Amino acid sequence: MKIEKRWIVSFTIICIVATVALFWPTPSEKAAVLSEFGTKSDINFADVAWLLTASCLVLLMTPGLSFFYGGMVGKKNVISTMLQSFICLGVVTLLWVVVGFSLAFGDPIGVHIGGGFYSFVGNPFTFPFMDYVGVLPHKKMASTIPFVLFALFQMKFAIITPAIITGSFAERVRFISYLLFICLFTLFIYAPLCHSVWHPNGILGSYFGIKDFAGGTVVHMSAGFAALAGVLVLGKRKNSTHIPTNIPFVLLGTGMLWFGWFGFNAGSALAANDVAAMAFATTITASAAAMLTWIFFDRLNGRKVSALGACIGAVVGLVAITPAAGYVSIPVSLFIGFITAIVSNLAVNATFMKKIDDTLDVFACHGVGGIMGMILTAIFAEGENSSLLHGGWGVFGGHIVALLLVSAFTFFGALLLYKVTDFIIPLRVSEASEDLGLDLSQHNEKL
Repeated sequence: MKIEKRWIVSFTIICIVATVALFWPTPSEKAAVLSEFGTKSDINFADVAWLLTASCLVLLMTPGLSFFYGGMVGKKNVISTMLQSFICLGVVTLLWVVVGFSLAFGDPIGVHIGGGFYSFVGNPFTFPFMDYVGVLPHKKMASTIPFVLFALFQMKFAIITPAIITGSFAERVRFISYLLFICLFTLFIYAPLCHSVWHPNGILGSYFGIKDFAGGTVVHMSAGFAALAGVLVLGKRKNSTHIPTNIPFVLLGTGMLWFGWFGFNAGSALAANDVAAMAFATTITASAAAMLTWIFFDRLNGRKVSALGACIGAVVGLVAITPAAGYVSIPVSLFIGFITAIVSNLAVNATFMKKIDDTLDVFACHGVGGIMGMILTAIFAEGENSSLLHGGWGVFGGHIVALLLVSAFTFFGALLLYKVTDFIIPLRVSEASEDLGLDLSQHNEKL
């Protein structure tokens, strides 16, 4: 069977399943879903205005990421690398509408532990094609904004997560295979992890006590470990040394990411309130601290101060503060940016990372940055169910156990999905295509 026919068959099956899903809920199940919604009088228009703005900001991050990555690769792979990020805007949006949102925030499917019920994933038939997702607020998940706005805000997180992975295997992945992988990753890794952390019944959030304000676990750790698995499956490039093509692209992308990250973090308060304001503040201070720490640490180790280093440092600070943004003070955010920049810098320059050829150091920046952010959140977070420094030994222990579980789930889960993808359509391009460059060999375009 040719590749084209396989895709047609797969698409037909998806359409059939999706059509069945539209008529699946029974009248009693529909009534149960509708009972979870409030009324229009519950809507806070200031919150609506802020979440609309935040959603736009988060959406901007994906084109920003494409510039950030595109400027770092060799000249014959710029278009391909940028498109791998940009295409997620289309692919993940449709997946999220059809079934992804249901898997992430649908009726919980899980187990009873003690006196509670804890879930791993949502029922895919709860909100198929955004059914029931309208202008009324959801009492448990978004009580002051239309539920459709909550769904769209969360969709932006789902879009950028697989886009982050692309930097690890840049310059050697087959584009059509990559499209299949991001579909599988979104459905089988991102959505269940999102549900486990952010759904009111999610096992990582409600049982283990994970405090992940805006996605240190859900976004950055999942992308980081999936990136590491991808590097190991695809192997090294034929020529793993190159000079970044366009540093101004990297600077532009960093600016877009930093700007969008205010929506990413402050928007995760889901309201225009004091928590959003503090998350906004800690986001910029952590990133500033990490940027300066990175370039000075480079200088201390005999490397020149570079624009590339400043950009990477800024992004590492943004990654690290993401899980803690709404839980910590500004002085703590400075420390989080400072210490994570040093640890990630050491990881980027570690011998192991050089050997495996993570093209744009995705694991060292997002994976390690996400891990550091979650550990530091468990140490410094303030407020209800507080952290280690505030007597929350249980929260700290829960974070450590959950980090191990998430690391294993995302790494081995991604490893399996890469193998499945490679079985259906080979992941790696031919040597001739790699020599020619992916811009021409995959897209027949060039700068």
